[in-house]
Amino acid sequence: MIVKVSEREAEVLAAVAARLSNAQIAHRLHISVRTVESHVASLLRKYGVADRQALAALAGQPAQDDPDGDPPDASLAGVPVALTSFVGREPERAAVLTAFGASRLVTLLGPGGVGKSRLAAEICSSHPAGGAFVDLVPARDGFVTQAVARALGVSERARQPLEDVVVERLRRGRALLVLDNCEHVLDAAAGFAERLLAACPGTRVLVTSRERLSVPGERTVPIGPLPLSSDAETLFRHRATAADPGFGADPALLTEICARLDGMPLAIELAAARSASLGAGGLLVALDDSLRVLTGGRGSDQRHRSLRAVLQWSYELLDEEEQALFRRLSMFRGGFDLAAATALSAGGGPGAITDVLGRLVDKSLVVRGRGTASRWQLLQTVRAFAGELLRSAGEDGAVRELHLLWATGAAAAVEDRLIAARRGRAEAAAQVEGGRREVAESWRQEFDAVADDLRAALATAPPSPDRTTGADRTAGAGDTTGPGTTAGAGGAAGAGGAAHRLARSLGHLTFARRFLAEAQEHYRQAAERAPDPGEAASDLRSAADCSLDTISGQHAFDLLLASAARSHEAGDENARAVALARAVETAGRFLASFPESIPAERLRRHLAEAAEAGDPADPVVAAALATAAAWSERPGAFDPDPALAATALAAARATGDAVLISAGLDAVTTVAVRAGRHGEAQRHTTERLALLAGMDRDDPRSAIEIVDTLHVACTDAIVAGDLPAALAAGRLMVNDDLVGDHPYISASRLIPALVLTGDLGAALRYGGRMWEGWERAGRPAAGWLLPSVSAVALAYGLLDDRPHFRLWRHRAGVVVDHARAGHARLSSFGAFVDARAAVHSGDLSEAAELVERAFGTFPMGRYEAYAQAAGAELAVVAGLPDAPARLAAASLTAGENHWAAACLARAAGRLHADPDALATSVARWEAIDARLERAHTLLLLPHRAEEGRAALDALTQQPR
Repeated sequence: MIVKVSEREAEVLAAVAARLSNAQIAHRLHISVRTVESHVASLLRKYGVADRQALAALAGQPAQDDPDGDPPDASLAGVPVALTSFVGREPERAAVLTAFGASRLVTLLGPGGVGKSRLAAEICSSHPAGGAFVDLVPARDGFVTQAVARALGVSERARQPLEDVVVERLRRGRALLVLDNCEHVLDAAAGFAERLLAACPGTRVLVTSRERLSVPGERTVPIGPLPLSSDAETLFRHRATAADPGFGADPALLTEICARLDGMPLAIELAAARSASLGAGGLLVALDDSLRVLTGGRGSDQRHRSLRAVLQWSYELLDEEEQALFRRLSMFRGGFDLAAATALSAGGGPGAITDVLGRLVDKSLVVRGRGTASRWQLLQTVRAFAGELLRSAGEDGAVRELHLLWATGAAAAVEDRLIAARRGRAEAAAQVEGGRREVAESWRQEFDAVADDLRAALATAPPSPDRTTGADRTAGAGDTTGPGTTAGAGGAAGAGGAAHRLARSLGHLTFARRFLAEAQEHYRQAAERAPDPGEAASDLRSAADCSLDTISGQHAFDLLLASAARSHEAGDENARAVALARAVETAGRFLASFPESIPAERLRRHLAEAAEAGDPADPVVAAALATAAAWSERPGAFDPDPALAATALAAARATGDAVLISAGLDAVTTVAVRAGRHGEAQRHTTERLALLAGMDRDDPRSAIEIVDTLHVACTDAIVAGDLPAALAAGRLMVNDDLVGDHPYISASRLIPALVLTGDLGAALRYGGRMWEGWERAGRPAAGWLLPSVSAVALAYGLLDDRPHFRLWRHRAGVVVDHARAGHARLSSFGAFVDARAAVHSGDLSEAAELVERAFGTFPMGRYEAYAQAAGAELAVVAGLPDAPARLAAASLTAGENHWAAACLARAAGRLHADPDALATSVARWEAIDARLERAHTLLLLPHRAEEGRAALDALTQQPR
């Protein structure tokens, strides 16, 4: 098949093959994420494949679910761009290669300033596979995983912790992960590395640290000073020449200077930066005096003291303005821009600060990053020294408050970019090489650049007075209906109010960045720092929504009750009613996410409190109460009351709120499913899908409806036999940034649709990945996997692979063994698979028993129509005497299922040797794109049998 693609589509296809995310592709090609999504959708349609993995396979890359395959992208993300030449270290490089021959964890061990990070970056340049270089200098102890995820370009998803997403990304090939500067997060880095190595057998980890991680199997490579009379002098000469192209000095003099500096690379670079003004001779005299005064003798730790002495000497040569800014810049954990530096300065505008920064760069005390945006940073050793000076000067408290105020403003600015991107009303003003980028991409980059400093500013902010005493709370501080709201400092001032605003902004931004668990914690922190109970109630509701998005119903329930209590303190009884009602709804609607069901009496009590507190004339209150009532009438049964569900939907529609309407639709959908009205259920779910476009994907309140809708849409379409809709919904889910690419959940929703349409190769690839992911997760209770596992068995059966058919039917039993109560309602799919496989194989030895099982009683039998249709056809093929009766009985359920109707038409054609019925079956298969079943049916029509054989060969020879 020849597929015509545009030049841009070809670029996107190559990037998909390289396993880049949509955001990464947009950044690489200088186009918007939305444009990338459009190109990917076009490529899926043109090539007729199900997902990005299939597109990558078309480009000749190893399958994503092949744990032994090399990653197609051989570049390491985040490796620092070298601005200067690299000198020496050949023995150390050889030692690293030798160490990696014995272990997958190697640590470059040495003091600050010895050149560990630069050596690690140099080693990356020769590594043959992909991975990431992660600078942990800005990271706090609890955020190592976020730093790695950011470098890899991955994010958290509902039901999948961030660390699991990182593992899933790295385990796809032989990757290298560099964890640079681990000494201040040693325990967190060690734990992360140990778990990663256990889960990713092809991954190597290179660490730089002043201390070893003490992880089993770790190999260390000591990194010492550069050798004198060779590399040390070469480094000095390179750096001095960069400062003064006419630099020249006697080799013996250079050796003496480097000896004074103990061969420490950072000390050499700092001293060389002064050579242009002092000359080699003057530099030696100055160093000799300073080192003698500042170190007071030469001991075993002299190299540490000599570096400190050079830093002190360099600092003392600064003028007062330079010293003041240098000290204050130590507050930034990561890089900073001009606005940030100006915010922390003791005075002067951006022009003056730019001049001072330039002078500090010239003296090698500040490093300027390469790129279009002007950003600077202090090396870790230099920053630690500057921090000591700041504390000694007694300025740390005042500068910390300035840092907090800057962080609050910076977070608000990124939020503004995020909101503008969401609304599609603005474009980025910054130019990039080759074109322009939309705000949709730039806000993420802006957030990533400042995220560690925002977290640090919040962590070191003083607690709000009312956090402990409850004093000075002010009600009515403003509406907080959305996570982007920045109001709320009304009852607090200065640092206290700023900390609350920063915590709330971080909750919003980290959720939008898909650090879901972190977002919940920030909203909880915002509630603790809130200036009044009303603000705290709003923050607790957002925290509860984050809990639902990570499928933790009990936490959401508790947080909603806490929100209700704070609303009561604030005198906002409507907010209290909504929070209580939402807690009741959560307990009934998301029952599976609770470790134990909430007692019915307790739910009724909370609902009564909500009804008494709220104003029923308020549309939002009315909708919340009605939805809670529908789900609590029969608590613990996942069985909403039909009449109350209809009332809830009507009340939700009156609000015009897409989130509330979606919740109401879910109630009536569940009622329809339980009644066997699967066509009606699919129509309701289709409406829910249409509502997604009107929801804010960056608001935790919306996200649970997005997640839930995507989870049920594919299943509801399959249950109705609408395979095109099932495939469309499944692809939406697989490519969604909240739920897609989960190691087993997202794949499981798509597999039955792939098998039923005849895309067996894709189904088997997804099936292997799904099973492996479920096992890696520890085989959690997941009875809903049963249809997908059984569908993989059917795919093997249709390919005449009986050993694998039996293996996957056994695996279906394993899923049942690990499932909680309720899996019996899915056993109808297993009955369908066995009956359909028997028809295909012609093994009719157990036909009577299989037919009897297919027509058995299935609680809430969602796949009953499939089972009965396949059972009826098996009865016909086996010549069972009750075949006509079975056909008649199956027809009663087939009206709600297009697949079953097509199957029964074929069975009737077989029974009565009726070519018209067979032709009707062919047409029905075509209508739902069931290509394999269509091919099998064509074989029964003599004049079209050749067409059927050709179609069957094409479908069954797909790569697995």
